[in-house]
Amino acid sequence: MMGNNEELKGDKLVLRGLKFHGFHGVKPEERNLGQKFLVDIDAWTDLQAAGKSDCLSDTVSYSDIYRTCGSAAAAYGFIRWTGSLVREIVEGPPKNLLESVAQQIASTTLTKYPQISALRVTVGKPHVAVQGPVDYLGVEILRFQRIDQ
Repeated sequence: MMGNNEELKGDKLVLRGLKFHGFHGVKPEERNLGQKFLVDIDAWTDLQAAGKSDCLSDTVSYSDIYRTCGSAAAAYGFIRWTGSLVREIVEGPPKNLLESVAQQIASTTLTKYPQISALRVTVGKPHVAVQGPVDYLGVEILRFQRIDQ
């Protein structure tokens, strides 16, 4: 879903085409029936140490951001909770706007992974009530790690 116009340079983790069923939207039918949501994520982080060491512990595992591990209960460990983060947000309590869904994904990911310097999140709806063919309509946000954390 993301374009090739990258304004940030450097290493990044790439997650493309994540698909979930959620109940976000302002229309009653969106809240009652739900719909498919598409998510793309770019996470800028230094991958040099992992490239040299070939050790997973020297990077952020992209599968931990995506993996479906069940409920994000407090009893879960750091990696398990974060691993289910995108799914828990998109399939979790409904929000009116995709902007809110994307913001929650970004802020939670940046909080859980301080080594990520920037995060781009795209959330799209492929099935929207517009006349004419579309691949999806959605939002894209870019957020940066806070320096004062």
